[in-house]
Amino acid sequence: MSEPRWVSPLGTRYASPAMQRLWSEEHKIGRWRRVWLALAEAEHELGLEIPEAALQAMRVHLDDVDLPSAAEYERRFRHDVMAHVHAFGEQAPAARPFLHLGATSAFVTDNADVLVMREALQVTLGRTLGVVSALRRFAEQHATVPCLAYTHFQPAQLTTVGKRATLWTQDLALDVERLVDLLRSLRLRGCKGTTGTQASFLELFAGDHAKVRDLEDRVVRKLGMNRAYAVTGQTYPRKLDSHVLDVLSGIAQSAAKFGTDLRLLQHEGELLEPFESEQIGSSAMAYKRNPMRAERMGSLARHVITLQANGAHTAAAQWLERTLDDSANRRLTLPEAFLTVDAILLLAQNIASGLEIRPVVIARHVSEQMPFMATERWLMLGVRAGGDRQALHEVIRVHSMAASERVGAGESNDLIDRLGRDEAFAGVDRGALAAELDPARYVGRSPEQVSEFHREYLDPLVAVATPLARSADAGELRV
Repeated sequence: MSEPRWVSPLGTRYASPAMQRLWSEEHKIGRWRRVWLALAEAEHELGLEIPEAALQAMRVHLDDVDLPSAAEYERRFRHDVMAHVHAFGEQAPAARPFLHLGATSAFVTDNADVLVMREALQVTLGRTLGVVSALRRFAEQHATVPCLAYTHFQPAQLTTVGKRATLWTQDLALDVERLVDLLRSLRLRGCKGTTGTQASFLELFAGDHAKVRDLEDRVVRKLGMNRAYAVTGQTYPRKLDSHVLDVLSGIAQSAAKFGTDLRLLQHEGELLEPFESEQIGSSAMAYKRNPMRAERMGSLARHVITLQANGAHTAAAQWLERTLDDSANRRLTLPEAFLTVDAILLLAQNIASGLEIRPVVIARHVSEQMPFMATERWLMLGVRAGGDRQALHEVIRVHSMAASERVGAGESNDLIDRLGRDEAFAGVDRGALAAELDPARYVGRSPEQVSEFHREYLDPLVAVATPLARSADAGELRV
């Protein structure tokens, strides 16, 4: 029986199988082997005596990694890359003499890390677009439904349910912009040698600078990329990790804002996250329907936001051509950030696709506050009827405070009745006062803003982003 060990909840509860596969040891080493193959193929094409049989042996064993064998080598050598060189050579003996020729460890690990991050960013982009699409549908469906807008979580003026949803969508769309920019600017470390001078490759090609440059170009293309960093030390600039974590943190921030707003609105009874037929809200209070998805989204977002600083500190702490104090941190930070954002986006997709709107509650809240919203227009009606603007303002203020006390006590808003009885408004037709209580007259351009936002900004962005995205199974959402 194996000894009990701690297992990350990112694997057991939160992240998708697809994202977990991308960050698995098997997948990573498969990328290492592709990097070794690309190097050997390019060296062969440029005249080094690497037989075709060696290349074929490598191709056959790209994905059947023998992790126990590599672990045994690493126990002996205390070096992970050399452990896998030997494990690969053991599986592909014909390739053994030519593996890692002219390379340093960072050639393998850094180029492979970029390949894994590219795949993970593509999946992340696909998931973000899924949330954006769900919120777009929701906004369109409810573009004209008036609701209270809040500042300081106090009733302000009116907006629409759909317009509010565009605020959540826009946050995530800004993250899509950054994902697109990052994917387009992504580049490999390339073939730079031990300290970035390419000296080992220059030696291999007998001082032929053109072949060394050609070697890097060929390796980059074989790995499915179009460029490498112009210069490096031993590693690619750790600024890349910082940029990646910035983007992931941005997604977490957007999702947390969406989730927090939803929690507030669920408290108000206006908008609710999905709730399954047999779901239990509380072990003690059977009647409860807690916004646990939104709460979990916020909880996970805090973790990603705190991970963001790791990339910045690591980039700032590198000495000269390289130090190794980045390694352990990156092994933890990069996978956890991607896995956690994956979990956040799964929750966001689930929530956005199943939002439950309570129109009656929304309308009641609007009705309670609507007379206050109409006071400026009532003031203008009073002035047009011959009243004194300052005197009318004071009348409205006094009656508004009294009506507000009634609303706070759970009674109806009787402001229109109070003003109708006040001599200051005697010249104003009661029907004219009532006509100003139509909520649709107070939402401004909210419906138009929804359609314009989708047509002029969101749809063109999605069209640009979609070809860069990668779809992946979500697996079962554990809630």
